[in-house]
Amino acid sequence: MRGVIVGPGVMGQTLAGAFRQLYPGEELVLLGPPSERRAQLARQLQALEATTVAEAGLADWLLLALKPQKAASLLPTLRPLLKKETLVLSVMAGITLEHLQVGLDHGRLVRTMPNTPGRIGAGVTVWTSRGLSAEERLTVEAFLQVLGSHVEVDDEAYLDMATALSGTGPAYVFLFMEALTEAGVHLGLPRHLAEKLVVETLRGSVAYYQAVGRGAALLRQEVTSPGGTTAEALYYLEKAGFRPALSRAIWAAYQRSLALRPPLPQE
Repeated sequence: MRGVIVGPGVMGQTLAGAFRQLYPGEELVLLGPPSERRAQLARQLQALEATTVAEAGLADWLLLALKPQKAASLLPTLRPLLKKETLVLSVMAGITLEHLQVGLDHGRLVRTMPNTPGRIGAGVTVWTSRGLSAEERLTVEAFLQVLGSHVEVDDEAYLDMATALSGTGPAYVFLFMEALTEAGVHLGLPRHLAEKLVVETLRGSVAYYQAVGRGAALLRQEVTSPGGTTAEALYYLEKAGFRPALSRAIWAAYQRSLALRPPLPQE
């Protein structure tokens, strides 16, 4: 078993870690320009390094974490890595199964949208595939389970929507946490205390949501007493356009995902 990672950046590192966890004794190759980051990751995962396709050799898994803007020019150059049975898994935003099939001239394809918490096995991945057998689908599921939970979809358009919602989602959460912490500091709380209160509030809120099994709107109503402090705070959030601002941000991310899609590569 040989896995080849193309583009060992943050998401490439996540995929490499998942491969090593699923196949602890098998060959793993990091393909890309030489860098200290790549060398460090290779040492950490006991992986080989390759600068050219010829050095990388044939792949059983080809894991693509390239920048989407480079897909059109680089996909055809990766064809020598492929065998008929190679599984190709991509995390490139906006790059469709059709782009992958035409660019690689290959039929066993998986398009995924994971997110950053996958680095610690706590992420969520939305995925779809083309040309896989039932056994290969189970293999893909086992791989994605290393990253956390996963959701398979039949409509590939959901991948671009997931990019904007869950793929980019951790950044929204971190910004929200940052803003809450700064607000606490502004009130007079020590920063370490404000940050702890924010983290534990988010952790507890998600756990409570999962435990009680009711919708977020109902839970918000339960903690909002008429004329109370929560009602006052929510009034100002609504007045400031909190909901439409968040909706517009996610729509902008979705549009950007579509804009990253290049014309289909030509044979």
